Amino acid sequence: MKSITIHGIDEPLTALIKSKAQSEGLSINKTIKKVLEEALGVKPRNKDANRSDFEEFCGLWSEAELIEFEQETKDLRKIDLEDWQ
Repeated sequence: MKSITIHGIDEPLTALIKSKAQSEGLSINKTIKKVLEEALGVKPRNKDANRSDFEEFCGLWSEAELIEFEQETKDLRKIDLEDWQ
């Protein structure tokens, strides 16, 4: 397996790589390999990888909230045949 040396990586990029590695519990080397594989399409990125980053904007419900919603709207799923004649 080949090794590649990359020169001149600026501090903001270095900080981002280190932060990503730490948040994913990976080494810097494994993180860089993973980023390159995903960017080049060698290993597709997990579709739900960043889902938690947007939860506050997407209105994701807890299991309890879903059950409550289903309970409160169950009458809306009933079909009144008289309405369709």
